[in-house]
Amino acid sequence: MTSTLQASTPSAMADLPADVALEKRTYSKVFWRLVPFLMLCYVIAYLDRVNVGFAKLQMGQDLGFSETVFGLGAGIFFLGYFLFEVPSNLLLNRVGARIWIARIMITWGLLSACFMFVKTPTSFYILRFLLGLAEAGFYPGVILYLTHWYPAHRRARIIAVFMSAIPVAGIFGNPLSGWIMDSFHGVSAMSGWQWMFLIEAIPAVLIGVMVLLYLDNGIAQARWLSAEEKALLQREVANDAAHGAKGPHSVAGVFRDARVWWMALIYFAFVMGQYALTFWLPTLVKATGVQGNFNIGLLSAIPFLCAIVAMNLFGRSADRRQERRWHLIVPAMMGAVGFTVAASYTQNTAVSLAFLSLAAAGVLTCAPLFWSLPTAFLSGTAAAAGIAAINSVGNLAGFVSPYLIGYLKDLTGSTQIGMYVLAAALVLGAIGVWLTPKQLVNR
Repeated sequence: MTSTLQASTPSAMADLPADVALEKRTYSKVFWRLVPFLMLCYVIAYLDRVNVGFAKLQMGQDLGFSETVFGLGAGIFFLGYFLFEVPSNLLLNRVGARIWIARIMITWGLLSACFMFVKTPTSFYILRFLLGLAEAGFYPGVILYLTHWYPAHRRARIIAVFMSAIPVAGIFGNPLSGWIMDSFHGVSAMSGWQWMFLIEAIPAVLIGVMVLLYLDNGIAQARWLSAEEKALLQREVANDAAHGAKGPHSVAGVFRDARVWWMALIYFAFVMGQYALTFWLPTLVKATGVQGNFNIGLLSAIPFLCAIVAMNLFGRSADRRQERRWHLIVPAMMGAVGFTVAASYTQNTAVSLAFLSLAAAGVLTCAPLFWSLPTAFLSGTAAAAGIAAINSVGNLAGFVSPYLIGYLKDLTGSTQIGMYVLAAALVLGAIGVWLTPKQLVNR
C-alpha cells in the first residue's frame, strides 16, 4: 500500500515515463475508490457473520445452548451459503455488482437484527440458515468484481488488502461486541447479546444503501476515470485474459473442470482453520483464565493485528516475485504450528495467545493468496460460476469446523483434539498447493 501512496504523489510521478506514470496514477485511483469501501462492506459482513462467537458467552447461559448446539448453529450458516452461492454470483454477473451487493447487505442486516428474538435452538438454526442465504454471493462477488479491474499479476496484493477486513473486524469488532454486551446488558429488559445483534446489524443496512449511490458496475461506467485511464485498464484486463491459462467458457464447463474441484478441496482445508479461529477465538481466550467480555475482546484482537501484517507482507511479496506456491505453503504451515502449540498450552494465556496469533497470521493469509490460483484460469460467466462454486464448497468447512470443535469439546471437555484436527487440515491444504500445476502458482 505504501508504494501505491508514493506513486500518487506529484514528485514521484514527475520522474516517471508518461506511460508508467499513467499506469501508476490509474491504479492508485482505482485502489482508493474501490478497495477501502469494499473493505468496509466486508468488515460489516464478517462481523455480522461471526459475532455469534461473542454472543455465545451470554446466550449459552441465557438460553441453555450446549457447545454442540452453538457449533451447529454457527456452522449451519454455510449450508444456506452453499445452496445459493452459485445462483447469487450468476445473478450478480447479470444485473451488476451495484444492485446485487446492495441487496445482499440490506437483507443480511435485517436478518442479523432478528437474532435478538432467538429463544430456541430451532429459531437459532433457522435464522443462521437464512443469514447464509442472504449473504451468499457477497465475497465471491467481490472477488469476481476485482477481476474486472485488476489483472492477475496485481490481484494477490489487492485481495490481501481487501481481506484485511477479516482481522479488522476482529480487532474492532471483538472489543466492540464485548463492550456492547457488558454495557447494555439489562437495558430495556434485554440481554447484552440481544443489543449486540441489533446495534451491529444497523450498519449493514445503511452501507447497503450507500452501495447503490457509490459503486460502479465496471470500468466503462466509472465517471471518475478519464478515457485514457479506462482504455489502459480495459487493455490490461483483456491482455491478462488472453494470456492466462485456458479455462472453461460455460457454467457447465466449470463443473466438468477438474481444476475447479481441486481448488475447492484446497480452499476447504484453509477455511477449516479460518472459521474455527473466528468463531471460537473468544472461547479459547476465555479458557486461559481471562475474565470480562471486554478484556476477552481486547486480547482477541491481538491475533488479528498479527494477521493484518502477515497478509499484506505475503501478498506484496507474492505479486513482486510472481510466485504463489511457497507463499501459500508457508502460511498454511504457520497456521498448523500455531494451532498445535496453542492446543498444548490452553491454561497459559501468554503462550496460547502468542501461538493463536501465529495461527491467525497463517490461516488468514492463505485465503487472499489462494484466489490468485483459480482466477488465473477462470474468466467471464465461467468465472462467476467457478469462483462461487469453489467458495461455496470451500465454505462448507465453515459448517464442519465450528460444529466439529463444539462436538469434540462436549465429548472430551477440551478444544485440544479439535485444534489438532485443524492443524492437520492446514497441512493437507499445503500438500494440495504443492501438487498444483506450475502454470497456476507462478502468475
